[in-house]
Amino acid sequence: MTATAVWTGIVYVNGEYLPAGEAAVSVFDHGLLYGDGVFDTMFATYGYIFKLAEHMERFRRSLRAVRLEPPVPLADLEGVIIETVARNGLRDAYIKVVATRGVSPEPLLDPRNCTPTLIVFARPYLSLAGAGKKETGLSTKLTTTQRIGHLALDARIKSLDYLNLVLAKLEAINAGADEALLLDDQGLVCEAPGYNLFMVREGRVVTPSHAILEGVTRATVLELADELGIPNGEGPIAPYDLFTADEAFLTSTAAGIIPVTKVDGAPVGDGRPGPVFRCLDAAYEELQRSGRHGTRIPER
Repeated sequence: MTATAVWTGIVYVNGEYLPAGEAAVSVFDHGLLYGDGVFDTMFATYGYIFKLAEHMERFRRSLRAVRLEPPVPLADLEGVIIETVARNGLRDAYIKVVATRGVSPEPLLDPRNCTPTLIVFARPYLSLAGAGKKETGLSTKLTTTQRIGHLALDARIKSLDYLNLVLAKLEAINAGADEALLLDDQGLVCEAPGYNLFMVREGRVVTPSHAILEGVTRATVLELADELGIPNGEGPIAPYDLFTADEAFLTSTAAGIIPVTKVDGAPVGDGRPGPVFRCLDAAYEELQRSGRHGTRIPER
């Protein structure tokens, strides 16, 4: 499917499974008007949805944090997600579930008396990173656009308001970099748009603990590091730490594990994907292949 092709699969919207071309929500939906909603993204590979329960738990936390009750009980939503993937006949898929405050009696900011909206779609797998980036690594830019502080909007809420991250990404693109790296209000590097951050120094893997989304892939990498005997933990990462690191990489549901080989034009380590990244990436691929944390997609 080319970049300009339109996906023609099946989308779930408010209780109906519809052809993508017929799926629609109101122009008065609070998700569109105010970014008032939450979502989660997951993926399927080898015929399994990876860590579906963990994604559902994170989605539940986001819903509770913004006081949003979805129109489908969470106990039933897992089945809706599996059914949506199955109806699209996909074994490898990019999957998204979106819940918005929905439509209110008047198109105003008041969040009361809204009818919520629920959307689930599954498409052939999409990657945040461009082709070949596992071999070459990403070039990154530390942006002047900071991550919104947790007193304004907690980063653990996977909300529809991604404008902060979009502006950071635009800044990186305009500087000729592949990806942005955002700082928090203390000047520490926290994450990239859609990614968690890791660095490696003297064999130890470190990832930030504050001003970040609690990534499912991030948690998986820490679990794999434990299994492989790789020292790891959470801790602050300053720009200095990245400039002097042996390796760095990003993690995301929609990209897996991707090495970072440049920060602000300077090479990370020797400027190539490193051995710790390669070890963890191979283990992550094997974990997916095993189906150990997978929910099988029924064949139609």
